[in-house]
Amino acid sequence: MSATRTTTKTTAEAINEIEGYLLWESEKSRARERARAFTAALPWLTEAQREAVEHRYAQDHLAASRDHLRRIAHRSGELRTEYEAVHRTLKRRMTAWCTTCTALTTVTVLLTLLSHR
Repeated sequence: MSATRTTTKTTAEAINEIEGYLLWESEKSRARERARAFTAALPWLTEAQREAVEHRYAQDHLAASRDHLRRIAHRSGELRTEYEAVHRTLKRRMTAWCTTCTALTTVTVLLTLLSHR
């Protein structure tokens, strides 16, 4: 069963990597499209200047996107840690509550049975 979990995790990780790759390729394409749209509004640029501006614009866009993704990933990790802590606390409380209810029910049943003897 451990091998199955490892395989499943590996498969999930591979799918995440493929999805990340495809999303990043899409972001690169979007950066190039935005760069072309930006330079289209600058008709006085020579072809070499237009290409240089498009390249710089796209690189800047990708750097900003990379920074955003890093901040999001960092915050996501923080939230995961916080939510896991809350989940553990709630799980402990629920376990304690269920244990208490079970004990009270057991005592009530036993007392009822003993009182009818």
